[in-house]
Amino acid sequence: MNNLGMKKIGVFILLAFLQMIAIGLFMHYGNAGDTANQLAVIGSMFTPLLSVIFTQLLFKEPVLRGLGINFKFNNWWIWGWVLMPVLSLVVMGMSLLVPEAHLSNEVFDELTEDAPVKMNIWGFIGITIVNGLLTGATLNALAAFGEEIAWRGFFVRELAGKKFLWAALFIGVVWGAWHFPLVLNGHNYPDHPVIGVFMMIVMCVCLTPIFLYFRLKGHSVIVPAIMHGTFNAVIPLANVLVMPMNDLVIGVAGLVGIIALLLFDIVLFLYDRFISQERLFTKPLAP
Repeated sequence: MNNLGMKKIGVFILLAFLQMIAIGLFMHYGNAGDTANQLAVIGSMFTPLLSVIFTQLLFKEPVLRGLGINFKFNNWWIWGWVLMPVLSLVVMGMSLLVPEAHLSNEVFDELTEDAPVKMNIWGFIGITIVNGLLTGATLNALAAFGEEIAWRGFFVRELAGKKFLWAALFIGVVWGAWHFPLVLNGHNYPDHPVIGVFMMIVMCVCLTPIFLYFRLKGHSVIVPAIMHGTFNAVIPLANVLVMPMNDLVIGVAGLVGIIALLLFDIVLFLYDRFISQERLFTKPLAP
């Protein structure tokens, strides 16, 4: 990474963080209500895209060219897509291993009281996963693209030549820290917002190797956008159904989720080391 690349990354980070701080201040002082705050969270997903566009224009470079936008499909698109429900179920299963944790019929009944067809808790989980797969590859993927064009598009190009794990660590730290205005306003860690800032960074560091690996194997930033969108749709299952809830322990953003992500990272590393021919984990990053 040359001096120009470092300057571009610095400008991008400044722009992305300033926009997020503005959104955080709106959520904290705006008193606009839960719906407006939820819309602000959704809108925040497009601020990395805007920051990439502004950065490219400032440096007089093509706006989105060379950032991994490629619609040439391969099997890694499917594997990345279906991996997210598997991750969700693993996190939920591991959350149930926490002492006193259990599936909550009370929360389930509240969520399904207006449903036209009565179902048991496993039917609810199945429908949530199917719906998550569909929305994750469509509407959610569109919103997630607003982030992924930066984290696994812009950064992959600007960090070309750096080792995979170094790049994953850097991207994960920036990605996680970028969330801090949302976290301080209760996002993911409503009961522990300050500690949650650091937990969010750790979670993003652990999640980045997975998204980055599939982005490189799929040869497109669209792959992590689909994964990210599906992840957002299915991963709250543990948070919704497993009680008693502790946002620092239960769910993917808690300690259980971080351990699960590390296990997935290890499996991916072993696959890359002993089965794959590319050895991406030990190679310099290439866009």
